[in-house]
Amino acid sequence: MVNAKFIFFSLIILAVILEIVADIVFKKWAIDDSRYLLGVGLAVYFIGTIFWAISLKYEHLSTAISIFTILNLIIIVLVGVIYFNEDLSLVNKLGIGLGILSVVLMEL
Repeated sequence: MVNAKFIFFSLIILAVILEIVADIVFKKWAIDDSRYLLGVGLAVYFIGTIFWAISLKYEHLSTAISIFTILNLIIIVLVGVIYFNEDLSLVNKLGIGLGILSVVLMEL
């Protein structure tokens, strides 16, 4: 039988991936001003939210939202730097490091 922790992390990772895809689509929408991209972004956010909501069956809200938010933050910042050529300040880098540390500490 698959354990609850595995199901939780699978759902959270899927929700994060979908939210990141939606964030990228929204950034493209902001640049191109296409109603189609706005609709796609909203639909993908909605589907990601469903997976996040289901994850609450397997973990406490405080843990689920913290891990979801921190993973989303770390990955979307990397996407912004790599894909959209955005810059990171020292404070941004320290924040990402603290976010990673907080996820590790929550799982100890």
